[in-house]
Amino acid sequence: MKLKKYGIPLIAVVILCLIDQGTKALAVKYLMGKDPLVLWDGVFELKYLENRGAAFGIFQNQQIFFYILTVIIGIALIWFYGKIPHGKKYFLMKIPVVVCFAGAIGNFIDRAFQGYVVDFFYFKLINFPIFNMADIYITCSAVFFVLLFIFKYRDDDLGFLHSKKSKSSENEQESRHE
Repeated sequence: MKLKKYGIPLIAVVILCLIDQGTKALAVKYLMGKDPLVLWDGVFELKYLENRGAAFGIFQNQQIFFYILTVIIGIALIWFYGKIPHGKKYFLMKIPVVVCFAGAIGNFIDRAFQGYVVDFFYFKLINFPIFNMADIYITCSAVFFVLLFIFKYRDDDLGFLHSKKSKSSENEQESRHE
């Protein structure tokens, strides 16, 4: 049972990390030190960047902060994944957890081995910050979570996050107020 619960998601994380690291290796090989590769003039291009910060270039050269933050987020995602009940009802909730975890690991690998994250996707039309596959994983996971919590899951569906002790305390408080 644990193999099914954690084995398949682990394989997915590995595959997603390989895609992320592979695309970054291609960016290093074909974009580093060269003019951007224009895919759609004035709209989208591949442009090499070594990002020593976070999204939008904030927290430049704060690697220790990123290591600690990634470990905390990773632990939180693993904890949350472990709490999600089995069954079809909660399957969709597991997907963004796995994908987000892969994104965090992908960028963590870069920071740990290079001291920076390789970014290369650039939407020139809106001058959007340059990003990579791991960033896409994290962003899409966050959007997917929001959509799930707006349209699919209700507060009652999230009862698995509450400990039994706090649940019984809530029931006692409700009984007192009646």
